[in-house]
Amino acid sequence: MKNLTEPGVHIGKKKELWKVTDKKPENTKDLIQGRILARNTILNLIGYGTPLLVALIAIPILIKGLGAERFGVLTLVWVLISYIGLFDLGLGRALIKLVAENLGAGLENEIPPLIWTGLSIMCFIGLVVGGLTAVLLPWLVKGLLNIPLDLQKETLDAFYLIAVFVPIIVLSIALRGILDAHQRFDLTNTVRIPLGIFTFLAPVLVLPFTISLFHIVALILFGRMLACIVQAVFCFHIVPSLGKKIAFENKMAGVLVKFGGWMTITNIISPVMIYIDRFFISGIISVAAVAYYATPSEVVTKLTLVSGAMMAVFFPAFSLVYGQDKNSAARLFAKGVKYVFIIIFPLSLLIVILSYEGLNIWLGPEFAEKSFVIMQVLSLGVLFLCLGQVPYALIQGAGRPDITAKIHLIEIPFYIGVLFLLTNEYGIKGASIAWTGRLAVDSAIMFYIAMKMLGKKNEQSIRIFIVIGLTSAAYILALIMSGLFQKSFFICLFLPLYLSSVWFYIINSGEKEIIKAKVLKIWKSKIKIIF
Repeated sequence: MKNLTEPGVHIGKKKELWKVTDKKPENTKDLIQGRILARNTILNLIGYGTPLLVALIAIPILIKGLGAERFGVLTLVWVLISYIGLFDLGLGRALIKLVAENLGAGLENEIPPLIWTGLSIMCFIGLVVGGLTAVLLPWLVKGLLNIPLDLQKETLDAFYLIAVFVPIIVLSIALRGILDAHQRFDLTNTVRIPLGIFTFLAPVLVLPFTISLFHIVALILFGRMLACIVQAVFCFHIVPSLGKKIAFENKMAGVLVKFGGWMTITNIISPVMIYIDRFFISGIISVAAVAYYATPSEVVTKLTLVSGAMMAVFFPAFSLVYGQDKNSAARLFAKGVKYVFIIIFPLSLLIVILSYEGLNIWLGPEFAEKSFVIMQVLSLGVLFLCLGQVPYALIQGAGRPDITAKIHLIEIPFYIGVLFLLTNEYGIKGASIAWTGRLAVDSAIMFYIAMKMLGKKNEQSIRIFIVIGLTSAAYILALIMSGLFQKSFFICLFLPLYLSSVWFYIINSGEKEIIKAKVLKIWKSKIKIIF
């Protein structure tokens, strides 16, 4: 069967379901323009990043108000809600692809039945997943997670409530995909920002009245339901015919399921490998230990919001250019690696250097002493994770989600074995080492496959990898720094060296001119303000 991302396969009005003509649709072509990439990335960054400000304030309050054990369960609730949302059989991303291609081909009449078909399938999936979740919850809470006896009933009731709301969580993914396909990142983030804030704020609002996990989870899920309703209103607004052409198309259902099949495997396994360490810690050590591990993990993994926001924009761009021009794909790939590294590396390194001081100020000396090493190790893992998202987006954008799925299927048994051994032997430090090591291996494999797919060595990519290798040595130095004076001196010494490397070895001449022009414009505006 012909690959769905290859040119010439298309959705027709009657008989043919999928079409990408040789002529690039104008709205899809715009995705590779720098201005559009930048605008959409910034919108996503604002949407992903704004709730972090609330989280920084809310988490210490929640730890103090709920206690370590209840807060540990709350972190598992956040993970469970996020993970359940990935049980969409890859249909969320499939809808983005198919709706956008119909728009580009001028087949707006095909969009309503496509959307209703996708929503129907995802609603059914949500009901099935919710039922299976409810069946497995007693074993999960009483057997696997090592929840204290006095918290087991409360935790189980809260998790049952999540199971009831699974269809709404899954439908919300589909509705967000429809908005993204129409390039309405403004509407997507109009929902994402308040929902993200409410996810952290809701438990704080409940604290004066109760510390019941059931009531906390109920309020969080109420916010999810409101967000889903608002997204539906937006979808009906941008697709006016959606309320007039309600239909279920078997052929469209087949295309959606086939396209999303391999993505489903990755969507399920990938977050398992990201979050399963917390469940191992709960089962092997205690639920209280989860709090000392999950809190620094929540902080450092928020760096993935930057790369995630970028790759949400780069994915359709890779989908467009890979089949048409591999040279353009290689240049786009190099840009993705470059921008992710320039932003993530110094932030990750600063977290490694100042982990103890930051946790001490934020959560106190006891928490800092138990968690700062965890934060340091996980920070290195997050760098690997963010960089690995670029080849991951290229591979899937090229129409090969089967590759990422097969890699993860091979990885997971090895990772689970190593995670069990290291957690059992070294506690939460061992879990952090296993997590970071797995991401290093995964990122290396993804880069190797991506470079093979591009078909030739890209000079700029080679330069980037040289700089990555040299500057990564800074992590070793950062780990042996002790005392605020040494750390401050290291930062002052390293920063100019890093910026020089970026300027002379990573940024090209065109980008230098753009930066110079922007700096000159800002400088002139400041002079006008002064005088």
